[in-house]
Amino acid sequence: MKNFFLSLIVPALVLSSCGESANSDSAEHTDGDSGATKKSEVHYPEETHFKNIHQLTAGGDIAEAYWSFDDSKLVFQAKYDKWGAECDQIFVADWYQEDLINNTPKMVSTGLGRTTCSYFLPGDSTILYASTHLNNENCPPVPEKRADGKYIWPIYSSFDIFIADLNGNILKQLTDFEGYDAEATVSPKGDKIVFTSLRTGDLELFTMNIDGSDLKQITHELGYDGGAFFSPDGSQLIFRSSRPKTTKEKDEYMELLNQGMVTPTDMELYICNADGSNLRQLTELGGANWAPFFHPSGKKILFSSNYESEKGFPFNLYLINTDGTGLEKVSHDGVFDSFPVFSNNGKFVAFSSNRNNGGTHETNLFIAEWVD
Repeated sequence: MKNFFLSLIVPALVLSSCGESANSDSAEHTDGDSGATKKSEVHYPEETHFKNIHQLTAGGDIAEAYWSFDDSKLVFQAKYDKWGAECDQIFVADWYQEDLINNTPKMVSTGLGRTTCSYFLPGDSTILYASTHLNNENCPPVPEKRADGKYIWPIYSSFDIFIADLNGNILKQLTDFEGYDAEATVSPKGDKIVFTSLRTGDLELFTMNIDGSDLKQITHELGYDGGAFFSPDGSQLIFRSSRPKTTKEKDEYMELLNQGMVTPTDMELYICNADGSNLRQLTELGGANWAPFFHPSGKKILFSSNYESEKGFPFNLYLINTDGTGLEKVSHDGVFDSFPVFSNNGKFVAFSSNRNNGGTHETNLFIAEWVD
């Protein structure tokens, strides 16, 4: 449920679309209407932290790719009719061996309801993800556009977190609360899970052991806290938050939350110890700052932001030190880059992007070698 900004992308911003080889920096695409051949950037010259970008997918809305502990596989969510996913479902692939542009990867969710936020568990034979399928086998409805034009994101109360094997068999239900439980990720140490829950009446972060025991509340302030990830040593958490400050903002937040919605257009990054102590705000950029992930050193954060954008787009990737200094622009796409995730060995970064999509709304997966 972290890909709520994908629908903000404006189709008039045209990028070409084509399958991409691992060592090429551009791609050719034949336009189906005109027959004209276009050439499009997949790797922009200013992106000096990226090397040998490989486009993994070409079609649908595909995002949030997370690495197995041995870095050989990716688990991700996709909304793609060609793959049998009317709304987001979970897929697993060997990113190095499989051709995801021409072939359908293995679906490991049930194919029912809507799913989100998958992650590998230690041993790489099981995953966790959130799903609405116990409440309804159909895709849940998407909220209608508001009269005031505000962008809203649904908080489906039917989301619960499950553990499944790589054959799609659900092995365990980790949460059973009448309300939103989702956005779960796993510590690199393999001992803890962090997730977002509405069980207190607000969207707060919680941790628990891998088996679901020892539940602890991590955040306590009013506002949406979500999209949390552990540091490489498991000692810290980085997350996004839209915390209302004025009475009017708080009233509007609670009014929407009571309707099962939030407005995720004003968010900053926060960092704390894994037990919730030493909480501090990391960014004060304005706009939407989200999808943060720790650099392998544990001393920097890679994240997505539109703070330089006048109309809410583009979104690009940025680096910032964990003390809030050294802000650096990493990606230079004209539309949308987000969900950056470093491999466990620190050699690669996976991210989702609208680059090279022919001016459509398609969001695809990319992998690049990381250059410090």
